[in-house]
Amino acid sequence: MLRSKIFIAASVTAGVTGGIYYLESTNGRRFEKQMKKYFRVAHAESAILAELNKRPSKSLPTRAELLQSTKEEEYDVLVIGGGATGAGVALDSQTRGLKTALVELNDFSSGTSSRSTKLVHGGVRYLQAAIMKLDLEQYRMVKEALFERANLLEIAPHLSYPLPIMLPVYKTWQVPYFWFGIKMYDLVAGKRLLKSSYYINKEKTLERFPMLKQDSLKGAIVYYDGQHNDARMNLAIILTAIRQGAKCLNHVKVERVLKDESGKVSGARVKDVLTGAEWNIKAKSVVNATGPFTDSIRLMADPDAVPICSPSSGVHIVLPGYYSPQNTGLLDPATSDGRVIFFLPWQKMTVAGTTDAPSELTFSPTPKNDDIEFILGEIRNYLSKDVTVRRGDVMSAWAGLRPLIRDINKKDTKSLARNHVIEISPSNLITIAGGKWTTYRHMAEETVDAAIKECKLKPKNGCVTPGLLLDGAHDWNHLLHIHLVQDYGLDTDVAQHLASTYGDRAFVVARMCKMTGKRWPIVGHRLHEEFPYVEAEVRYAIKEYAFTAVDVIARRLRIAFLNTYAAHEILEKIIPIMAKELNWSNAEIRKQLEEARKFIDVEMGQEARAVAVSNMSLNLTKEEMKVAKERFYQLDRDRKGHITVNDIRRHFREHGEKIDERLLHDLLNEVDLNKNGELELAEFFQLYSGLKNGQIVQNRLVRYLEAHEQTTQQPSLLRSGGGV
Repeated sequence: MLRSKIFIAASVTAGVTGGIYYLESTNGRRFEKQMKKYFRVAHAESAILAELNKRPSKSLPTRAELLQSTKEEEYDVLVIGGGATGAGVALDSQTRGLKTALVELNDFSSGTSSRSTKLVHGGVRYLQAAIMKLDLEQYRMVKEALFERANLLEIAPHLSYPLPIMLPVYKTWQVPYFWFGIKMYDLVAGKRLLKSSYYINKEKTLERFPMLKQDSLKGAIVYYDGQHNDARMNLAIILTAIRQGAKCLNHVKVERVLKDESGKVSGARVKDVLTGAEWNIKAKSVVNATGPFTDSIRLMADPDAVPICSPSSGVHIVLPGYYSPQNTGLLDPATSDGRVIFFLPWQKMTVAGTTDAPSELTFSPTPKNDDIEFILGEIRNYLSKDVTVRRGDVMSAWAGLRPLIRDINKKDTKSLARNHVIEISPSNLITIAGGKWTTYRHMAEETVDAAIKECKLKPKNGCVTPGLLLDGAHDWNHLLHIHLVQDYGLDTDVAQHLASTYGDRAFVVARMCKMTGKRWPIVGHRLHEEFPYVEAEVRYAIKEYAFTAVDVIARRLRIAFLNTYAAHEILEKIIPIMAKELNWSNAEIRKQLEEARKFIDVEMGQEARAVAVSNMSLNLTKEEMKVAKERFYQLDRDRKGHITVNDIRRHFREHGEKIDERLLHDLLNEVDLNKNGELELAEFFQLYSGLKNGQIVQNRLVRYLEAHEQTTQQPSLLRSGGGV
């Protein structure tokens, strides 16, 4: 009986489960050997790497050109999955001289790889486990990740950077304990250390992080990890692979795996989701890098395969930037249920998370309100009582599915390390599963090694991805944004955004910006006044294979991850630009708008907000209910018991204000909790109750009503801010 071959990157219990061997690692010194291999590559492949690191000057091929190539040629490697790992495999394979193609069902980085904690890290938690349990494999995994952390910051300096993270200490005995653990983290990093960790006293801790709870605070340990723009990093890997000759296609679905006469995989039958066209892609080897959907492809190739992937859901929330310092993160090492929570500045906002719980497999993971409330509760435990952490301050929330590898000896997902597994199935399907963002490159290298060995491929050279610059890194420097301001007349924050997003390709985007007609900025029409995104980025995103409105708001601009209200508003400018560039029909425009709004509401936390508001109890006094009722009937003049868009329109006309129709519908939609197109009195009471207790911290309709009040004696329940 044929059995799968599985190589596990860290030691697990030996045994046989459902016909699949879980092998005790035979490479006990895997990482030490790997390091020696890197040094050999540095010498033997230095000339090749130097050539590859020259900045490509040609424009990217069009999607049509890439697609046509996959119909006409046979490939050495076909990669299924366009997340970080799949992109890494495509880049590694192509730069070894292997003809490579990649297909992704949705957009590049549309799954787990765009929903991370945004850290490039070695894993402080795993090192603690390695020390406490004398686990040598955990130690080696951390050492490997620290090497990859340094490499990623080197090859994509425009997208990644060191971030100081603070570990507050509230008990005296914890000072030496935490200090020793973090110093071990530095020691393991060795020459790849970003910056040395250090201890600071209470005064300096509060000076650096004034929002912290002061009671019993002894001081803090500060250490450094990396941070990055995960979706953009993923795309940079894809673009680099394409510029090197790989044929990478998004929005292409694998219908089935093709096999030759001997039963070995020989390619895939695929379908263009955008057009419905189908064709075969022939390949000598097929790599399954589909993350949480690993088992679905495995079952296509081998119907008797035993599932090995155990999805875990991790929820993150985004709060306004004032919740954290702009240059310092926070680590809560021991939450109420034993999980680790990070509290980090990112894109001028604050990201907090993550939860870790078993999850069902889905293409549209949805953040649950209970997870959001859990994170908020942990944040409240660490921040000063003077800082009111409100549910309504959550600007966005998302859930990501981690592809954890199943171990029958462990029951909970949070106890699993992010080890990776490479499986060679009986039909020669090569599956790479598990792992984490930071180690994507190393995972890709081992996967390509396995493909070469098992499928007898003939590369022209060895692995050259350590030190291989990613798209945008070649001519980038920290002062690049100044040149954009001086040479093109861009706003400074826009120039900084372009430089830190596109690297040396920012000049291409700048040249695409249109004149504003103002004295300053000279060029660069903003898509939204609160964000540095400009219209030219939408047109440039299409050149980088963005074909849906969600591709743009989620992976190219990241606005859906930062502020759901702004994401809804920005669609009015993004969709007309895309419609013109892509020749969309009116039906397609409506479809794109509907799908984008659904994505924001379902996957970015708007529905979770509605659940939070609908579940809250009314806590209004009689006087407050009277005020709310009077304002409700300012709109419901006919006493029909509900408010429609016509009522709101009439109210503004009577006060001499002309309001855009889109704004009228937005005002109603924000308060229409049951989404039936009407605002009922009970919903209005819930709205005011939410404003009072912080579940809702901003509402434009109520603000307009207050502004129109004839008397100033009625109390205001409004709070500043806004969120989901």
